[in-house]
Amino acid sequence: MDEALLGALLASTLRVSTPLILCALAGLLSERSGVVDIGLEGKMLAAAFAAAAAGAAYNSMGLALLAGVAIAVVLSWTHGLACVSHRGDQVVSGVAINIIASGLTVVLGIAWFAQGGQTPPVSNEVRIQPLFPLLPELLQAVPFIGTVIGQGLLGHNGLVYLALLLVPGVWWLVFRTRFGLRLRAVGENPQMVDAAGVSVLRLRYMALSLNGVLCGLAGAYLVLAQSASFSPNMTAGRGFMALAALIFGRWHPVGALWACLLFGFLDAVAIRLQGVALPGIGEVPVQAIQALPYVLTVVLLAGFIGKAVAPQALGRPYTKER
Repeated sequence: MDEALLGALLASTLRVSTPLILCALAGLLSERSGVVDIGLEGKMLAAAFAAAAAGAAYNSMGLALLAGVAIAVVLSWTHGLACVSHRGDQVVSGVAINIIASGLTVVLGIAWFAQGGQTPPVSNEVRIQPLFPLLPELLQAVPFIGTVIGQGLLGHNGLVYLALLLVPGVWWLVFRTRFGLRLRAVGENPQMVDAAGVSVLRLRYMALSLNGVLCGLAGAYLVLAQSASFSPNMTAGRGFMALAALIFGRWHPVGALWACLLFGFLDAVAIRLQGVALPGIGEVPVQAIQALPYVLTVVLLAGFIGKAVAPQALGRPYTKER
């Protein structure tokens, strides 16, 4: 494979995978605590709109990130209020968050900016810039390293590297700390956790709060690092892809990472194959490539990698015994 093409594919894979990784880690924390989170898509969409609106209005990257994280955390708490505090149906609550976010972002976008639901582009001062802007140019003359390592790995912004670092961070939090032990226990056997004197509701709300922070970062990334402005339904199913990656990865951070990278790679390939005619095949429909992640997930989960076992108490409201 050509070195320039390999570097471009690697760079595109990491860029596309970043919001998926953040969202998959958010879902992992929520579902490890026993709370199903179908609303990843809606929280990411609302965060993208909040970040775009705040960035366009105040011309501040910090306020844009804060607005995106804040709205996602509020939606996570709303999900907790419905499902954890009042023991509502978790799937219905998640779907409601998706519907509300999809409609409300368009309505507010039309009311505030009068651009058909879109927001004005944020300025370059608000957008997240590459962390090492000069390194790819400095390495350009070095064979292979300059094109693959420099362009593919060193030309990204801080959120890309943060998403990658959060994978071992979340692994350590979930599997090597007391909080993580309690979090996994409350997703498996909340009665046992309650009997030990630990609040099930508090643990689940803590997991949902972390979930909201990560969803907020994922949504803000779409605006501050990729598209520069908000457009209706710009998440385009990324929340559901992250949920599929989470299941594909068996509720483990490393497994979810590889699934997100696979989805990102196939998306990058689909972009590269647009309008390209392959020998003996002709022009490949982009839709066929974009469908590959979903087809592959169904096939693998159907039996090629074994059964994906969810946390035992996932989706079950907990009622404290009196």
